[in-house]
Amino acid sequence: MRAVVLQEFGTPLILSEIDKPTAGPGRVLVKVKASGVNPLDTKIRAGKAPHAKSTLPAVLGVDLSGVVEQVGAGVTDFASGDEVYGMTGGVGDLQGSLAEYAAVDARLLAHKPTSLTMREAAALPLVVITAWEGLVDRAQVHAGQKVLVHGGAGGIGHVAVQIARAHGAEAFATVSPSRFQVVEHLGATPIDYTTTAVDEYVAEHTGGEGFDVIFDTVGGPVLDSSFAAARTYTGHVLSALGWGTHRLAPLSFRGATYSGIFTLLPMLTGRGREHHGEIMRAAAALADAGALEPLLDPRRFTLDTVADAHAIVDSGTVGGKIVIDID
Repeated sequence: MRAVVLQEFGTPLILSEIDKPTAGPGRVLVKVKASGVNPLDTKIRAGKAPHAKSTLPAVLGVDLSGVVEQVGAGVTDFASGDEVYGMTGGVGDLQGSLAEYAAVDARLLAHKPTSLTMREAAALPLVVITAWEGLVDRAQVHAGQKVLVHGGAGGIGHVAVQIARAHGAEAFATVSPSRFQVVEHLGATPIDYTTTAVDEYVAEHTGGEGFDVIFDTVGGPVLDSSFAAARTYTGHVLSALGWGTHRLAPLSFRGATYSGIFTLLPMLTGRGREHHGEIMRAAAALADAGALEPLLDPRRFTLDTVADAHAIVDSGTVGGKIVIDID
């Protein structure tokens, strides 16, 4: 089969012919239709993601949508011809989705939302799982809460806004003025982070009390700002980018809490993979109910032009998720 292979970190990806995998016990052979591109993929390629523990040579691509071709022994939830999606590989020693076929752990898969195309489905897994683990698993978001999402028009951010609203919370999102319409369309109140100080938007939107839940998808100084914007006693700050050195005093003085999110753990350790499948099933239900829509960049790419797609993601100029058409 054709696949895009990374031989050495920091070198170009190579379109190659490699052996087609088979569905072993507990696994599903998927004919890949689309592969979502995440910043994680480009960091792995550059050798800047040691936490992904990628084994070379590697086929990258974390997100997948496709059609089941074969099921292995012990698999009962899927059958040949099923349309599926999930966050299934591209880290550790797991083959990724930049290939015509992938043999994946059935626990990581779910049936594709019927209302979404293959491209739309492939845009969701990593960002949905990250947002869900933060808002639902850690913060237990619910009606009556005010949720602030930093980077609300970004990959994780635009999904976090929708998950918060689907659980009854009121959503706010820090964005640049050019992206106001995006978050307003998703049902969030935009906050111009370029002109509004933390204490100003906390006063305006919470009466100075602070936000119940804050989801940081940006990292760095934005995480420090999150600590200063949490509600006293009950505030909960979440971050998928908790690297670096941060002062916890502003959070501690509020008696608030912090949770870090490391979405790759089940893929790297083998523990908790069933929950990823559960999240993907819940996300499919939200999508089919009209409560979750992915934002896609309209540009099209194939296995032959993966390098161009990675360059655009690296440039930071994407207006939505980049997706590779595999078939």
